[in-house]
Amino acid sequence: MKVILLKDVKNVGKKDQTVEVSDGYAANFLFPRRLAVQASKKSLEILSDQQEQRRINEENLKKEAQELAKKLENITLEVGARCGKDGKMFGNISTKQVAELLESEYHLSIDKRKFVGDTTIDKLGFFKLKNELYKGVIATINVHVVEVNK
Repeated sequence: MKVILLKDVKNVGKKDQTVEVSDGYAANFLFPRRLAVQASKKSLEILSDQQEQRRINEENLKKEAQELAKKLENITLEVGARCGKDGKMFGNISTKQVAELLESEYHLSIDKRKFVGDTTIDKLGFFKLKNELYKGVIATINVHVVEVNK
């Protein structure tokens, strides 16, 4: 029996694949657990519509990420850090702080876990951090660390 998988099934196939399985396996395991539906003309049409909708959604998300990347390239975040007498910074600036600063000052939301490359900021000066906003869309965030004495 031909079925369309609604979820990944181990040793059978991935989501949205059309596979051939035995009638008993489909009736007693896949259908009751809502892991698959029978492959009919109507279900194949629905599958193709869903895939087209996903493709359009992916394109929109990528465009939004590219626009956000352009905005981020024009921004230089200024971060204050406490320093000792010799100009050495106490601690470091985390990616969480950078993401929160972007959110509070510019209302731009990025994921702190998606920073790529060297993200350690432990000195005063200018830094360029890279963040993967979307698959294949990497934004550069300019950070300027200045000394603050409190």
